[in-house]
Amino acid sequence: MKKTRALVALMVAIFMLSACGQPEFTYVRDRAGTTYFKVPSSFTQLNASEIEMYLSGDHPSSQAAQLRAQRVWSAAFDQSAEPSVSHLLGSADPFVYATVHQLTEEQRDVISLNRLRDFLFPVTEQVRQLYLQQAMTTGRQPTFQNFELLNDEVLNLDNGARGVRVRFNYQIGNDVQTFDHTAILDGKGTTVSVMLIGCQSVCYRKRAGEFDKIASSFKLLRLPG
Repeated sequence: MKKTRALVALMVAIFMLSACGQPEFTYVRDRAGTTYFKVPSSFTQLNASEIEMYLSGDHPSSQAAQLRAQRVWSAAFDQSAEPSVSHLLGSADPFVYATVHQLTEEQRDVISLNRLRDFLFPVTEQVRQLYLQQAMTTGRQPTFQNFELLNDEVLNLDNGARGVRVRFNYQIGNDVQTFDHTAILDGKGTTVSVMLIGCQSVCYRKRAGEFDKIASSFKLLRLPG
């Protein structure tokens, strides 16, 4: 009996040591150290360059792409058993994309809360209509269809920063995808930090509490000086 108890105690100790060796979260900061967030360690980090090419439409070898790389930082995380950057637009498993943009002078002049809502995908009615018109002009089936707004919150943050958190549905192919989009303009009006969390609507409804924790960790850091 004593040997059995000792064996059980040893197994428990080994399990506890193993558990302690596995961090619960991956902690992330952008290149300049101004934006911070965390994702569960069960997410796999991916190379986000393909996402940048998709969102910008720039050719990888173009000067526009080179300039964008200098002022844009991004990261992507996928919880799928088979991680892929394509899951940004549709997956039964959660996907997290974050990006920080150093704004050009032209962008600083026109930035607004609506621009923050539309920073990645068409969200406001005006931009959605423009997106559909462009799709009709090219004769292509629009990727994003049947928009549904679920929540729209204005964020008033420390040190003059402001932003939005918008949750919405889009039908992409045969599935409805839920996106949770947070965009923050820093107090100087020079940097926009964005986090997008997405998965199929059924997945999102089941795991909304987990996604709230990820989104709430997305913060601007005040650097010394």
